[in-house]
Amino acid sequence: MDTETNPVRPKARPPAALDAVDRKLLGLLAEDASLSYARLGELLHLSPPAVHERVKRLRREGVIRATVARLDGALMGRTLLAFIHVRTSSFGKDRATLALGELPEVEEMHAVTGDACLILKARTASTAELEGLLARLHGIEGVLETRSYVVLSTQVERGPRPL
Repeated sequence: MDTETNPVRPKARPPAALDAVDRKLLGLLAEDASLSYARLGELLHLSPPAVHERVKRLRREGVIRATVARLDGALMGRTLLAFIHVRTSSFGKDRATLALGELPEVEEMHAVTGDACLILKARTASTAELEGLLARLHGIEGVLETRSYVVLSTQVERGPRPL
């Protein structure tokens, strides 16, 4: 009988089979997801229905997970970006540590190797708000220590590229 040792961890999926046209399509959508199927078809030398079918397949296979607007945190009043290394009492992903991802300031949460268990990407309006977030983190059961790194400027920020 196959038993699940960590129900939180998603099952690994094999990589999707992507051809050169899929990769070019993904690159175009990563740059501007608002492009119409007609415009994408022109750029890819395909008909709009052919592009639509490819996009549907890429969604079905999970390659395209969502179509979202990238928001500018600074223009929304959250000018302070920080990465927070969190050391917890257990490496496992339990409910208490997963609750960190529910904090509204947390944009990303990654389980990592090294001297921290998790790395959070968080955005706040000020250092006072960052201090409040850190206080809330330390109030969560299982959080032992945090180390914060405030971002001065961002040189590159993007998702995976369809090489």
